[in-house]
Amino acid sequence: MSRADSALVWFRRDLRCDDHAALHHALRDYRRVYCLFVFDTEILSLLPSRCDRRVEFIRESLLELDGALDALCRHAGGSGSGLIVRHGCARDVVAATAFELGVDAVLCNRDYEPAAIDRDADVAERLRTREIDFRSFKDQVVFEKDEVLTQAGKPFSVFTPYKRAWLKTLATAQLEAFPVAAQAAALAPREAHEEVPTLAQLGFEATNLGELALPCGMSGAQTLFDDFRKRIDRYKAARDFPARKGVSYLSTHLRFGTISIRRLAREAHARRSEGGDTWLSELIWRDFYHQILWHNPHVVTRAFRPEFDRVEWAHDDEGFAAWCEARTGYPIVDAAMRQLNHTGYMHNRLRMIVASFLTKDLGIDWRLGEGYFARHLNDFDLAANNGGWQWAASTGCDAQPWFRIFNPVTQSQRFDPAGEFIRRYVPELSRVPERFIHAPWTMSPADQAAARCRIGDDYPAPIVDHASARERTLARFEAVRGGAEAGM
Repeated sequence: MSRADSALVWFRRDLRCDDHAALHHALRDYRRVYCLFVFDTEILSLLPSRCDRRVEFIRESLLELDGALDALCRHAGGSGSGLIVRHGCARDVVAATAFELGVDAVLCNRDYEPAAIDRDADVAERLRTREIDFRSFKDQVVFEKDEVLTQAGKPFSVFTPYKRAWLKTLATAQLEAFPVAAQAAALAPREAHEEVPTLAQLGFEATNLGELALPCGMSGAQTLFDDFRKRIDRYKAARDFPARKGVSYLSTHLRFGTISIRRLAREAHARRSEGGDTWLSELIWRDFYHQILWHNPHVVTRAFRPEFDRVEWAHDDEGFAAWCEARTGYPIVDAAMRQLNHTGYMHNRLRMIVASFLTKDLGIDWRLGEGYFARHLNDFDLAANNGGWQWAASTGCDAQPWFRIFNPVTQSQRFDPAGEFIRRYVPELSRVPERFIHAPWTMSPADQAAARCRIGDDYPAPIVDHASARERTLARFEAVRGGAEAGM
């Protein structure tokens, strides 16, 4: 096939220049390829703080991507390249840049969020008026849309059969990388003034990202991946304990595409170990939630299962504030929320615990918790965040049954038995003996004095009694079930 003249590759949540589907197809099909990233004001304007770690992570990753594109081009015999980085409404900027450069096509990797689908359709229509092609490719998942269906040709709503079908459908080709290096000489140079803007130019401030153990960009992803590969075979045994180094810590890199999902799935699949299989299962969950969002966009604002839109959630502003501010009186919950608030990260087991506490102990609408995570998680991904919250709240697909309610004390005892994680993030409990660390309110006044931790003064008393809250949750869901049986 003869190569067309020029194309523009629009980078979004795929901030790398290796194993990149859109870049691969552009370099294969066009003689001249420009690369663009837009700091989209439609997204940035919705962020509640001008101090956002994700914006800083993206910027740092773009600096590396810019240099990597140039090096890739020169190594292939080209004269050098770079990333065009602009700041504005992406709907306008992408079309305007394509018109300015006079390209034949804009290529990008697909996004499955409803707002992104709407944005891309708008951009495609604008380009069509100038007879410019808009081409999108699968890149951020292994399987998308209708690629894994039930035998009846319907989307899956339960994970285990989806996983079986996913594994049955998997072939070597789905995990093969998209090479870009061989034809990288086609990468076009950028204008000298097209540099990655500073945080200040974007209207943002520096965060504590530099203090955290979160390396940015492709090299940061590689560092974390190399470390995890040494531990992956122990993943199943270690993943649920937040005080241990058991997980991959790659979630933010997956979210922004500084490493390829195919590469990670290929590694997990090739291991043939219990740990590798368990990690692959987690990657399949990611695909599962993306296809749930694609087929059921209503989950963004409503329950996956419509009957649970009738749940009467509690209106408890004080309880929600205590949960957000890590002063619930339950150490594992407060330690987890402090980890999130300080670092933008929360261990996956803890996400389940705090989500269960908010929805089942406090009886607060899952959408409030989902929104808080969306504002604070470095790795926020709509599909996974929504799926996880609806699972915990028992309103979603393949959800935790509503009558199974996490006990925050027993969860703490099981997954942080010595209280190591709790003491790291709740230092006022550092002197509390191990036998009391999970329920410090059970200490006698003498024990509290010895631990220099007076409940109600140095650390809050529990804001809710778990046993009573459990009964209220059972009644709340029983009412919905009763209404459904009565035909309401």
